[in-house]
Amino acid sequence: MDIKDTAWPFDGAGISAFLRSLPAKPLLLGLGEARHFVGELGELRNELFRHLVEHEGYRSFAIESDCLMGLMVDDYIATGVGTLDDIMERGFSHNFGTSPANRELVRWMREYNKEHNEKLRFFGFDGPLEYWAASPRQALTALYALLDGPLPCTMETLDTLLGPDERWSNEATAMDPSVSIGQSAEAQRLRVIADDLVALLDTQAPRLSAEDRERAQLYGRTAVGLLRYHHWMADASPERWARLSALRDAMMAANLRAVAERGPALVFASNLHLQRNKSLMSFGDQTLEWWSAGAIAGTHLGDQYAFLASALGTAGDNTPPPDTIEGILSTLPWDHSLVDARRLAKAITKPAPRISHDFAYFPLDPAQLDLIDGVVFLKQVVRLKKLG
Repeated sequence: MDIKDTAWPFDGAGISAFLRSLPAKPLLLGLGEARHFVGELGELRNELFRHLVEHEGYRSFAIESDCLMGLMVDDYIATGVGTLDDIMERGFSHNFGTSPANRELVRWMREYNKEHNEKLRFFGFDGPLEYWAASPRQALTALYALLDGPLPCTMETLDTLLGPDERWSNEATAMDPSVSIGQSAEAQRLRVIADDLVALLDTQAPRLSAEDRERAQLYGRTAVGLLRYHHWMADASPERWARLSALRDAMMAANLRAVAERGPALVFASNLHLQRNKSLMSFGDQTLEWWSAGAIAGTHLGDQYAFLASALGTAGDNTPPPDTIEGILSTLPWDHSLVDARRLAKAITKPAPRISHDFAYFPLDPAQLDLIDGVVFLKQVVRLKKLG
């Protein structure tokens, strides 16, 4: 099989041909990042989303960013209240608000909503965390405010138990579990209260508007997830980081399943978070293993979850060896290609793994190619932000 027979140029016709090759129309189409902050990939993502909206009925976009901050962006594209500068500064985590492609996406979604009755939605689906985690205050108090009595405690009690937010968001907890308050008596009681509030939400769901139910469910998932994450931040066992990585992706997966309930969505995040296979990462003298958000969500959604990995050819002064997957794909005639990964796996014989000297780039794994639906391949990348 000619390698060209496994791929299409990355354009509207190629996108439609790829979607028709899938066994079912996905509710979640995941586009993975082989590396964050690749300008060209962000532009291709925007092109893909516009095509999905205009030709395939997609109405939602989800990104690997703080799910609570994402509410600000969703409100902005719905109402236009506020300024784009402010939304980009306060509506994204992980420094993603500085991305020109993200700015253009938000601008375009707002313009689309001004002109159409059927509105687009924006979601962050990561938890409010980096390696450390935010205070559960925002999620807990917002959930509390949406519920009616009798409640498990007063707001004053909740405020006292939470204490100063800085106790929770202390960045030192990332490497030092002894400074975490996640297993304190106050945190343990807050976990019980959060559980009671989520149970109470189920009993009161009929009296809430659809918008309030959606937000209350998000606040409940986030509060419970953050308190669980903080609990294990205080754990000093060797399994600590693997467990924290797994908990983060489980929070992501729960948010993705909620997004899927609202119709087909494009999801944009690291390949590691969207892949179906187990994630592996070197961490000091350990190799961490956990199931990704994509693997978890895909278990529930089946064929209604599809995963497009991205891969880079020449990036800066780093050119892939010709016997790697990226080297083979570099022989395609298009600058940007959309590749049927399962057909590609049958067309190539024992490609070599690519060794990346860029710690932020995760090359395609030849052994896992059959677990990917497609590959978005960029033959040459110029705008590559240096990290670290």
